[in-house]
Amino acid sequence: MTFHREGVATLVLVLAVGAGLVAAANAWFPDWAFYLVCAGVAVVLALVVNFFRMPSRQVGTLDPQEILAPSDGKVVVIEKVHESEWFKDERIQVSIFMSPLNVHAQWAPIAGAVKAARYHPGKYLVAWHPKSSTENERTTHVIEGEKGTVLFRQIAGAVARRICHYMQEGQVLVQGDEVGFIKFGSRIDVFLPIGSEICVDLEDAVTGRETVLARFPNASA
Repeated sequence: MTFHREGVATLVLVLAVGAGLVAAANAWFPDWAFYLVCAGVAVVLALVVNFFRMPSRQVGTLDPQEILAPSDGKVVVIEKVHESEWFKDERIQVSIFMSPLNVHAQWAPIAGAVKAARYHPGKYLVAWHPKSSTENERTTHVIEGEKGTVLFRQIAGAVARRICHYMQEGQVLVQGDEVGFIKFGSRIDVFLPIGSEICVDLEDAVTGRETVLARFPNASA
């Protein structure tokens, strides 16, 4: 377990503000208030460390037929949709909601070449809003693998206000490579070829880089 680099600035800010509050409380407040401030600073610090934790995980599979969950969270959508940005045809959408308590890093669901890596500014609707996938701040990433092509989106929520993504078009990824981070809650939409075998159910908890989300159909798509 390590501390994610995206959290360093936040941690420094919390430490600086916390130290100032503790010093002020020690100088001007009675003992009970000083201890209360210390406890509050400790809780906030613990929450920051927990949010930006980066666990050490083995890749769940290196099978080109299998698609890994790109993030931790809960499966909230499994449905057939028309994907209009890249494929412009029907796909199976699997959406994963991340609460503030989940690990917020993202990993490559398959190995392959990055065909698209786009950032879209937008709104900050709650992550479960039906239009959050198309109207919120988001990214679109398309990876073409040996057995098929996957599109996935990082979507900011009402609390999440910053999406970090590390992929570039033309880059070749290994399955399980770290590809991004979303601060403070959001969701991931994954678009799979029709005929893919979905290996999760609604409300399932998934673990990024480990849980097999789906398997490609026999014919590449």
